[in-house]
Amino acid sequence: MSAATSKGHQRRTALLDAARRILLTSGGAELTMRSVADAAGVRLGHLQYYFPSRSDLLAALLERILADSLERIAALAPTTEGDGDGTGGGCCRADPGPALESVLADHDDPDLVRLFTEVWAMAAHDAQAAEAVTSFYAAYAEQLAAFIREHAPQTGPEDARSRAEVFVMLMEGAALFRSGITGRPAAPTEALLRQVLLGLVAGPDGD
Repeated sequence: MSAATSKGHQRRTALLDAARRILLTSGGAELTMRSVADAAGVRLGHLQYYFPSRSDLLAALLERILADSLERIAALAPTTEGDGDGTGGGCCRADPGPALESVLADHDDPDLVRLFTEVWAMAAHDAQAAEAVTSFYAAYAEQLAAFIREHAPQTGPEDARSRAEVFVMLMEGAALFRSGITGRPAAPTEALLRQVLLGLVAGPDGD
């Protein structure tokens, strides 16, 4: 990475950090291009150079959050040893449990859960925010579907996509309960949640 590229990356990161702080401390209603520029201590034109609109800014913020989650999943992605037929299903498949725990750990971060509740509220009233959120979850489901097919190669593309989308639905709803915003689930509920989520990731043979 060149010095100019590195500096541009640092400036972009600083702007996204400012946007994140505003969402956490003031809520989505206060997330404007002007407020982000002021919080970052830059001119509005400087912010618009990197993010022409608020939807671009929000999309980039969500992309960064998604990248962090997917990076943890990728590090735990199961590896397979093929049986010579190119299917990759001949030997051992790693336990997807650690990857699941890594994703569930996001619920232990109150700032991250609060950030998403603000984003969801914005999406309910703002078409640009809704577009950014829709793109975020589409990418999330796509990556998760790829993870499912890697772990369970016998899973068809449509089935993997459906499993991924249900997984995401359950995870996002669970965030409200597991983070303490709407209460704390009992231990049997936690165990059942993990059982259901693992069944989705494991594929047909793991149900």
